[in-house]
Amino acid sequence: MPKLNSLERILALLDVFTEDHLEWTPDELMEALGYSRPTLYRYLKILKEAGFVTSMPSGGFALGPRVVELDFLMRKSDTLLRYAKSHMEAFAATWPCAALLVRWYGNKLLVVASETQTPELENDYPRGRPLPLSRGAISRAIMSALNKRKLEPIIEANQAELAAVGLGTDMDAVLSELRRIRRRGYAVAVDELTKGVTGIASPIFDGGKTPIGTFCITIADQSAVPDVVERIGERVREAATDISTRLAADRRAADIEAD
Repeated sequence: MPKLNSLERILALLDVFTEDHLEWTPDELMEALGYSRPTLYRYLKILKEAGFVTSMPSGGFALGPRVVELDFLMRKSDTLLRYAKSHMEAFAATWPCAALLVRWYGNKLLVVASETQTPELENDYPRGRPLPLSRGAISRAIMSALNKRKLEPIIEANQAELAAVGLGTDMDAVLSELRRIRRRGYAVAVDELTKGVTGIASPIFDGGKTPIGTFCITIADQSAVPDVVERIGERVREAATDISTRLAADRRAADIEAD
């Protein structure tokens, strides 16, 4: 493994905070990261002064208020969210559903916004909670839009779970199903992320060949009769296409300006 530079080591320290491990003691951090005590405390001092971590009464460390500030700024500046907002509101006003906007980065899927007028429709993945890569319509929509080189390692790493949700028992079967989803333009999954909920999702692009996220609608299973799913799926695909077109136009305009 290549040696990490100081910035990478600081970022690795932030990466240890998860939903399952919200607070870390210095001893736990040293064991998890392999840093010496002086190095660890130097990095913690930098992060604490910048507001990225805060010390707890227990003696441990948790994420700090700077993270909240950056989240606010992201909401204000996110073009993807701005272009998706009207579509999300329209879906929520038309169907008893939740409209979700999801970002894809690295190998992570993250809900960045949601809209619903149906509070009883539970969503187990609110803004900021990562979604699994091998279950659900959102995951399926992303995978269907990836090229084979990027897709095969994901399939290999998640083969058992992909088979369990019916996507295919081997590489060829999974690839075949994903090609079918790609041709249709949207993915459908029932009860895979939240019990009693059907998800319908389509990938979003910004002018490049790799998706940057998805537009997704979740509805209660009892409402997800085939003709409704098909109508919503077509609308979801249209919404994702519109958002993608606007993002691509921004990208072209930026490239022209740069030239």
